[in-house]
Amino acid sequence: MVSRVWNRFLLSIFLHPPQAGIPILITGNCMFGRLLPREGKFFEFFNAHAACLVETSHVLVQLVTDLRQACKYNATIQNNEKRADTLTNDTIDLLHKTFITPLDRDDIHKLISTMDDILDLIEDVSTAICLYEVEALPPEATQLAQLTVKCCECVQQGVGLLSNMKSASAILGFCKEIDRWESEADVALRAALSTLFREEEDVKMLIKLKAILELLEEVTDKCEDVADIIEGIVLENA
Repeated sequence: MVSRVWNRFLLSIFLHPPQAGIPILITGNCMFGRLLPREGKFFEFFNAHAACLVETSHVLVQLVTDLRQACKYNATIQNNEKRADTLTNDTIDLLHKTFITPLDRDDIHKLISTMDDILDLIEDVSTAICLYEVEALPPEATQLAQLTVKCCECVQQGVGLLSNMKSASAILGFCKEIDRWESEADVALRAALSTLFREEEDVKMLIKLKAILELLEEVTDKCEDVADIIEGIVLENA
């Protein structure tokens, strides 16, 4: 069977040669691509990155609930962000070296890059809190950090199932959960800003807290972006 497909592939190239300088790309979606071995380490990188995301989201909760040690937690988050950057770079390097990929190349690049954006935003939150020397945060900040944990856990669970498209319905279920948590984060942000503008008299502090709260909510927005990418992958491959 494989030899027949291979012969047909070579014959098609002979009869319809590609233009000079244009590479022949065989993705995992074509019939011939499905018969060739694929590089499976992409899923290992996805899972390792998602685990780093969840770990870092828990550190974020610790930071916003214990501001006295904010700089210590910020250092941990920065170390995790560097680990995640390495995983992202390794994934992209592997993408350049791999002939047959288990998913569309663009999807792999978008997924790992957007997951890395989540960690970048978490680092932005922790760095802002340290730089602004914030001594107290609105209660919604803790709520937003906890919603970040829930979103990151759903990202981890969804990504962990991508290697098996028989789990498509479960993957899509985790994406819907992310959408729900992100909507809750929108509500929490609006409530926090409403209270902040009514009650905070120090203009400088108002500006600082507003920036931190908006960054916290933006983390959940980015998780929703990852959910959209995962949904696209499932629709294309399931």
